[in-house]
Amino acid sequence: MTELFAYTDGACSGNPGPGGWGVLLRARNGDRIVKERELSGGDALTTNNRMELMAAISALEALDRPSALTIVTDSAYVMDGITKWIHGWKRNGWTKKGGLKNVELWQRLDQAAARHKVRWEWVKGHAGHPENERADELARQGMAPFKPDRAESSGK
Repeated sequence: MTELFAYTDGACSGNPGPGGWGVLLRARNGDRIVKERELSGGDALTTNNRMELMAAISALEALDRPSALTIVTDSAYVMDGITKWIHGWKRNGWTKKGGLKNVELWQRLDQAAARHKVRWEWVKGHAGHPENERADELARQGMAPFKPDRAESSGK
């Protein structure tokens, strides 16, 4: 039986600052990789939390049809938000005491996840998990076009 995994990560240079997100989508049949797809993107001025959310959103929105999948994230913010906190936010009209940051992204993630059967899994970041490390590389690639030092070094 083929299983679908999305390994997601976000990165930011400064917080806020230029940021990127990365996704490694992988279909596996047992130990055999059947199909793999890599996604990345970024923004010139963002936060790490926004990029972590965009990685998960992008993974879900990239799927053409409703699917069962496991999203693997190293973000406690995304993990706790989607599995614990979101129920209260929705019940309270997408608000929380002190204000809810990134509400539009949480709503987008909620909508994207509703199409699928999602199992959420947390892994420790930068701990040698190969797929998480690849997602981190993709996030850094997504951030690269927005970093000022890149423009200076290329003569732009």
